[in-house]
Amino acid sequence: MNPTELIGYAAAALSTIAFIPQVLHTWRMRSGRGISLGMYATFTSGVALWLVYGILLDAWPIIVANVITLTLALSILAMKIRYR
Repeated sequence: MNPTELIGYAAAALSTIAFIPQVLHTWRMRSGRGISLGMYATFTSGVALWLVYGILLDAWPIIVANVITLTLALSILAMKIRYR
C-alpha cells in the first residue's frame, strides 16, 4: 500500500467512525428529534454519489468508506423517520 492510499484509508476510517456515536445514540434513545431530516436525506444522497464516484475510479478507500458511511447514514435516516 502506498502512502497516498494509506492517507485515504486513514481519512476514510476517521470520517466513517464519526457516525457511530450518532447511530448508537439515536438507537439507544429511540429518538431522532435532534436530527434534521433534510440534512440527513441530502447527506445520504451525497454519500451514495461518492460511492458511485469511487466505483467509477476503482478507488478502494473511497468505495470502502462510502459503503460503510452509507450504511450508517441510512440507519440514522431510517431511525429518524421511525422514531420521529
